[in-house]
Amino acid sequence: MKDANLFQLGIGLETGAHEEDTARGVTAANLDAVVDSDREDHFIRKDGKVFAGTHLIIEVMKGTGLDCEERIQNAFRKCVDVCGATLLHIHTHKFSPQGVSGVAVLAESHISVHTWPEIGYGAFDVFMCGDAEPWKAVGVLKEAFNTDMVEVRELLRGEELIAKEVAA
Repeated sequence: MKDANLFQLGIGLETGAHEEDTARGVTAANLDAVVDSDREDHFIRKDGKVFAGTHLIIEVMKGTGLDCEERIQNAFRKCVDVCGATLLHIHTHKFSPQGVSGVAVLAESHISVHTWPEIGYGAFDVFMCGDAEPWKAVGVLKEAFNTDMVEVRELLRGEELIAKEVAA
């Protein structure tokens, strides 16, 4: 009966997903399969690069409404629609006395946020793979939180792994 707590946490329960074989690592064969331009997957092939997805670090400054869960959820939904992504689930949490954390889980990855409304700041991550267009989320967030003070950094996730493996 010592495993009862694990059962309550859901550990070890079948979810429909199967454990990944992490022991094999990146091999020439599986890398060739990813880089192959005929492969149908969610890797992005753009400007001679192959990468897993575009990850935007978006800093919203001097924003309003960053303490409202409903407004954040609506912004997530609009980002998903405008970017051409697929929403799976939204979860937000309102802190006391202020602040909201949240995530929109997407088929293409996720959008997340943590806010400090007392200083008008929201730290957003928008990570999307496939044909989704994450840069379109920037305008949505500017509009949703009434600010033009937004800074964005872009990471091409997996680019270094594939570049290093192809060069080797």
